[in-house]
Amino acid sequence: MTKENKKTNQSQMGVVIVGHVDHGKSSLIGRLLHDTDSLPMGKKEELEAICEQRGVPFEWSFLLDAFQAERDQAITIDTTQIFFSTAQRNYVIIDAPGHREFLKNMISGAAQADAAVLVVDAAEGVREQTRRHAYMLHLLGMQQICVVINKMDKVGYDADVFDKVSKESVEYLKSIGLNAAHIIPISARAGDMMVERGNNMDWYKGETLTNTLDRFSQSSPPVSLPLRFPVQDVYRFDEERILVGRIETGTLSKGDTIFFSPTNEKAVVTSIKNWPEEESLLKASAGQSVGITLDDRIFVERGHLGSAVKTPPMLSNVFKANIFWLSHNPLKVGNSYKVRYGTTEASVTVQSIDNLIDTQDLKQEGDAAEVARNCVAEITLRARDTLPIDAHDMNAKMGRVVLYEGYDVAGGGLINMDGYPDQRQNSEPKSKNIYKVLHSVTPEMRAERFGHFGGIFWFTGLSGSGKSTLAVAVEQEIFKQNMNAYVLDGDNVRYGLNSDLGFSPDDRAENIRRIGEVAALQANSGVIVLSAFISPYQADRDKARIVAPMMFHEIYIKADLETCETRDPKGLYKKARGGDIKQFTGIDSPYEAPVNPDLVVDTQGNDIETCVKQIVNYIKENVGLEKLNQKQKNAEKRVVSIK
Repeated sequence: MTKENKKTNQSQMGVVIVGHVDHGKSSLIGRLLHDTDSLPMGKKEELEAICEQRGVPFEWSFLLDAFQAERDQAITIDTTQIFFSTAQRNYVIIDAPGHREFLKNMISGAAQADAAVLVVDAAEGVREQTRRHAYMLHLLGMQQICVVINKMDKVGYDADVFDKVSKESVEYLKSIGLNAAHIIPISARAGDMMVERGNNMDWYKGETLTNTLDRFSQSSPPVSLPLRFPVQDVYRFDEERILVGRIETGTLSKGDTIFFSPTNEKAVVTSIKNWPEEESLLKASAGQSVGITLDDRIFVERGHLGSAVKTPPMLSNVFKANIFWLSHNPLKVGNSYKVRYGTTEASVTVQSIDNLIDTQDLKQEGDAAEVARNCVAEITLRARDTLPIDAHDMNAKMGRVVLYEGYDVAGGGLINMDGYPDQRQNSEPKSKNIYKVLHSVTPEMRAERFGHFGGIFWFTGLSGSGKSTLAVAVEQEIFKQNMNAYVLDGDNVRYGLNSDLGFSPDDRAENIRRIGEVAALQANSGVIVLSAFISPYQADRDKARIVAPMMFHEIYIKADLETCETRDPKGLYKKARGGDIKQFTGIDSPYEAPVNPDLVVDTQGNDIETCVKQIVNYIKENVGLEKLNQKQKNAEKRVVSIK
């Protein structure tokens, strides 16, 4: 149901209307259309005549009912865009009947809104679906929110009732990080405080609904944010190759150097084209769909993301998402889905369900088994490939993700990169005029002299799992057996080599990168390196493996968080729980258990002697001279799978 805009020279503002079923959303919209003179000519009279023929009273909600079945059920089951106008501007209402199709449209971005109206029944107050829809607004990053307390006529226009329900609404919104800009008492049935004030609520001194909407600001294109140019397609005309897409944020000018992720390639923009073509187009900004040509024929395809060289997105194969789940099939750990954001599309696997959130009381259930339909959860997703990623708090345009089950929208929400590092690494050294030295002493010569090959035995696990204790004990045991071994311990290394690094995700990644290089140098010299580091990210451990793949062994020192906290040999968990230590692994920073470790050592179920014996036997099996050929084959297979 639509009507042409009265102000053809003005842009329109999108408003989404949400709330619990039967709290009067449809009646509100119907009355709003009537009172703003936005209905098609004779529509109300037509419906009044139908109601009289059927012997049923006229309802404002009937104006939105597109089918006879909907009138019979007295509910709205269709998602509709409805246009109306005030003296100030044009509007498009995105009717939110509160079911799956609407949520799919909102999550996927098919329905864009600048502001939201949350409808609450004065008699019933905040209900389950009210909370669920409010949380959905939070997940969608909605900032301009108006709460209307509807059906005031049913409570006798009582100011005390309004105050009570207003307080209840404000408290819940604040608990999920939202702010109600305005709270308005209305009667959609009688028209009070919709367009006109009416005569029933003189105690309310605020604005009407339409005046409040007129005060909201339309979102402007985010030109001040870093450039994000998702490539939608690549066209070829004769010898010219044009990269086509919409600039989501920032600006782009002819002559700019544009940097593409995830390939880390860059080129200079030689022209900017739009349609109908403007010959003199030298600059484009957020919201514009353009084509660009480059001075170099670098590899670029759909899904690649263009940025300025100094402000690229993060690269990662793992990210968190705060999602609203829509599918009838529950989301479970290990399930695979397709994700889309911008023009990027990738296959991901659910690595963990970190929190299941009850939208009623905001209680969180960690390590949940599954996420059921219409539930909200914080999950961790892992992709096979490295993806260009912007967290929602850094770039709202690019930080929203949609999950697909087959061809159907299964859920979606906001990308969160808290606790995860940027995996982008420049493999080229900064220094120039450097040349690798070739050793005249080979690893085989060293092995013959020492009686064993060098190797990297990388102990990973939570703090308190026993990494350092086992590494020191294993070093002592294999030294007794005339093997050359050395322990690289996390704390010891941070006293010297890595004393300049903290515990942010990026510093953690750099810490492991340096250790991987040092361990490889030691192993090449014939030393058995026992590396004891939490090394929380699988991607960083994989990179350490690639430095010396034929020598690397990932050993998972396994103990759960509860056990490690009980041990707490350094008192770190207690400090982390008390807020004295930030970004502590397992508490407020993630730990990714090895996907496919070479050895698992269970310190929770076994004593130290048993664990030491297990590790020593494994080391002896893998550094012996007779194991070289087999180990070389296995390492090559592992590197191929990582890449």
